[in-house]
Amino acid sequence: MSTVFSKIIAGELPGRIVWEDPDVVAFLTIAPVAAGHTLVVPRAEIDRWTDLEPELLTRLNVVAQAVGKAVLEGFGAVRAGYLIAGFEVPHTHIHVFPANDMSGFDLSLANPDTPAEESDAAAVTLRRSLRELGYGEFVPAD
Repeated sequence: MSTVFSKIIAGELPGRIVWEDPDVVAFLTIAPVAAGHTLVVPRAEIDRWTDLEPELLTRLNVVAQAVGKAVLEGFGAVRAGYLIAGFEVPHTHIHVFPANDMSGFDLSLANPDTPAEESDAAAVTLRRSLRELGYGEFVPAD
């Protein structure tokens, strides 16, 4: 059975995708802890990050770092938060988000009622920042 992330990657469900490459896709979460909260996900459905092949884990981290740089540039955060939890969806994913304090690391504070317009604007900001940082080949059009 496909995960919700696989359905977003396949275009079966809508998603605010900010990065696509042959192995990894990054898209905004529907319940952000801050504007720009992004999930970095392998295309392959692998539940636990500890089961990833080392090369795929490396690629996920390379993309997470690029998204983190875009989060810093686009949202003016002090830090880019990075978190792997994996209880919500059985498909490996790295949370990358603007962090000005430790509150973003508490996913129970995520807001599932974030207005669509705010999420759309955050996706545009991230795509623009990723392009400005030189990652345009991986960024879909707005």
